[in-house]
Amino acid sequence: MVARVFSAGLNGIDGYIVTVECLLSNGLPRLDVVGLPTGAVAEAGERVRAAVKACSFDWPVSRITVNLAPADTRKAGTAYDLPILLSILAAAGQIDPLPQDAMFLGELSLTGMLRPVCGALSMALAARDAGFRTVYVPVQNAQEASYAAGITVLPVQDLPALLAHLSGRALLAPCPPPEPPPLPDGTLDFCHVMGQHAVKRALEIAAAGGHNVLLSGPPGSGKSMMAKRFSTILPPLSDSERLEVIRVWSAVGRGQEAVGHAARPFRAPHHTTSAAALTGGCGTGSRLPTPGEISLAHRGVLFLDELPEFRRDVLEALRQPLEDGRVTISRVAGQVTYPAQFQLIAAMNPCRCGWYGTERCTCSPASVQQYLRRLSGPLLDRIDLQVAVQPVEYAALAARGQAVEESSAAIRARVLAARAVQYQRQGADVCNATLSPARLAECCPLSEEASRMFGAAFDRLGLTARAHDRVLRMARTIADLAGCPVIGPEHLAEALQYRTLDRAVNS
Repeated sequence: MVARVFSAGLNGIDGYIVTVECLLSNGLPRLDVVGLPTGAVAEAGERVRAAVKACSFDWPVSRITVNLAPADTRKAGTAYDLPILLSILAAAGQIDPLPQDAMFLGELSLTGMLRPVCGALSMALAARDAGFRTVYVPVQNAQEASYAAGITVLPVQDLPALLAHLSGRALLAPCPPPEPPPLPDGTLDFCHVMGQHAVKRALEIAAAGGHNVLLSGPPGSGKSMMAKRFSTILPPLSDSERLEVIRVWSAVGRGQEAVGHAARPFRAPHHTTSAAALTGGCGTGSRLPTPGEISLAHRGVLFLDELPEFRRDVLEALRQPLEDGRVTISRVAGQVTYPAQFQLIAAMNPCRCGWYGTERCTCSPASVQQYLRRLSGPLLDRIDLQVAVQPVEYAALAARGQAVEESSAAIRARVLAARAVQYQRQGADVCNATLSPARLAECCPLSEEASRMFGAAFDRLGLTARAHDRVLRMARTIADLAGCPVIGPEHLAEALQYRTLDRAVNS
């Protein structure tokens, strides 16, 4: 008799259905798991054997063959522990046949307790799309799996509780629909930033249009402080965006953490980070690469402090994801694509000593140029706003507690109004920074005076075709903040002033 139980696997952040088949046959007692299992799956036999005995079942004294279909797809992770155990017990006749409209996920402890697995939400979505009605998951995965609307999610604490439910003795309670996570506590707010109104304006433009920003200024001028508060003026995640974020974080076993965050992701890797850690790695041997920092920042912010201190290969790895909004990683084990649509906020000193432009600078002009050339022209070409941050004046610091700075809520209100205009014009969740070249002429009309100004500036500033489109998108955002349907010369002039550092680097 062949017992069949349904489970799921994970390829990138996409789930797929796995059929677990078990056959008991004559021969020396042993357990064979076939279907391209990785080490974690092959070791499931020892965990399953211990869990069976701990729950007072008899281990079959026969040859046990477990097949994970499709057999030509590599299976990784520990989610197959529970379905393997259930298929063995069903094949041995110790439990009734399992329902064929249900899917089972979970890692087993040696005592029969269920432990969380990676990718529960993506697997639940795959089950729903395949027509399954119920998915059984560990308790710790229930909240993230409940974001898969249209399928019943049943949280399981341990094996005895699951078998009691399947036999009808004690039914499990379905996981309720997800509730909105609590709002941030307001610890980070732009009202704490004294002065720096020009930089705040640039960050408001970036938030309104989804543009990338590079802040360049001396130490202590507030670059990192403002970057860490940038997410407080961004629009809240839409339902579809939240689903994408949870799926990415779930793929690395952090889905529960993503469920509990109301704000957009904010990632700030250290400058010693490797290229594999940034784009995605750990794809050695038989395991596919896991999401890196740029994917964990999907729909959020990637903050790179001390940008020139990152290795050259790490910075150049950003070029393709910044352009395409996704990253494709190829390893021996296979190829996988992860979403990587993030906003880049970078900070740097203007020179090695950090005080270029002031009397305190000790760097020679050649040393300054050498430091700036750590950033390649193609990378700077993809950064929309290049903002010079000036030192904070003493008067601004002395006014702390007396002067009232604009709060994040006030800035966010203007950002939301500008985003609403963009979504109405371009479609849901399509901000100006992601506007396709085919729609630039339609969505970014220039006045005659602005058109003449742009033509003169294009040659004078040496803009590339990419920089031309990015300036146009940025001017569209500035016009949206001003409530103007047509881009005027004042909007274009403000956008052009943010393209200064790339000329300094290439001079």
